[in-house]
Amino acid sequence: MTVMTDEQALIQQTAREFTRKEVLPAANALDPVEGEMPMSLRRQMADMGYFGILIAQEYDGLGLGAFEYVLVTEELARGWMSVASIIARGNGLGGGFSEEQKRDYLPRMARGEFLGAFALSEPDAGSDVANISCRAGRDGDDWLINGTKMWCTFADGADFIVLFARTEPLTDPKRRHTGISRFLILKERGTFPPGLTGTPIRTIGYHGWRSWELHFDDCRLPGSALLGDRQTGFYSAMRGLEVARAHTAARAIGLARGGLEDAIAYAQQRVQFGRPIGQFQAIRFKLAEMAAEIEAARQLTWHVAGQIDSGRRCDKEAAMAKWFASEMSERVTSAALQVHGGYGYTKDLPIERYWRDARLTKIFEGTSEIQLRIISDRLLEGA
Repeated sequence: MTVMTDEQALIQQTAREFTRKEVLPAANALDPVEGEMPMSLRRQMADMGYFGILIAQEYDGLGLGAFEYVLVTEELARGWMSVASIIARGNGLGGGFSEEQKRDYLPRMARGEFLGAFALSEPDAGSDVANISCRAGRDGDDWLINGTKMWCTFADGADFIVLFARTEPLTDPKRRHTGISRFLILKERGTFPPGLTGTPIRTIGYHGWRSWELHFDDCRLPGSALLGDRQTGFYSAMRGLEVARAHTAARAIGLARGGLEDAIAYAQQRVQFGRPIGQFQAIRFKLAEMAAEIEAARQLTWHVAGQIDSGRRCDKEAAMAKWFASEMSERVTSAALQVHGGYGYTKDLPIERYWRDARLTKIFEGTSEIQLRIISDRLLEGA
């Protein structure tokens, strides 16, 4: 069992109190009406350093590791998964910056003043990242971008978008991952640059911000917009997935914990047949199973975070944590809703928010099926 240091325990407790006082009230008020995450809440998060957890101290970040990142993430997700997600729009989103860009962008990112969005998926390129068809062609010293991107959350509110596009034609079906490059699109918050338009996607959850379908029509970028080396976009997309999947596992755990804690409180208050329903074995055992599943997912995720911080490769274990936690979260939040009975199936209680958002964790950052593919590939590789 992973044991936290006193400093890590303080980080966890501070995030827990912040969530109880600030995040939960905002979520309970705004999520049912699909309201926007308050800018005041984002400023508070910035003041607490949550956008710079993974950013080195030399760039004004906290200089902490994946373990602290998942600790904070779980606590924030217990209140509102969207709040736990927006911290990933800082924390050096995507990487690949030059030293000059790091000195300019990372301190602002750590302060919450320079947050990004990720334009990777397309209508025909989700789990199959190598199938990207959005094109980037040279026009003199500039780049012209044409194509469509899907599921670009926070595209409107971001200060920049990291875009993945094909800079070389697809000639060899066995090497589809080559020819993809990465670009940095600088923009004003609340707007899109010329040649880029967006359509909000009507999602059933993940409220507080919006996900977008983006359309590029001769969107002009300067030559300097290329991030890193040309044709290395696929590899850069694959790097960092261990941290991203640990982050998603922690989000799933936070949602499940919200469901469990609310179910425990309800089971102690709701009276049927003359006594609280928490006295019935059917409910007690359900709560016990939920708690055990959450703790198992948490320990696996903490183990993965420790592996990441030690510099050891853990793509198999990260896939396991993401798969186990997200599958667990859907089961646990569904069970929590069942404990609430008919009241759980209303928008009057937050349990339906946890349930809706938990379902998404099985899809983004690689579907459950993709995680099982990764795990089985590594197992058979080793055999």
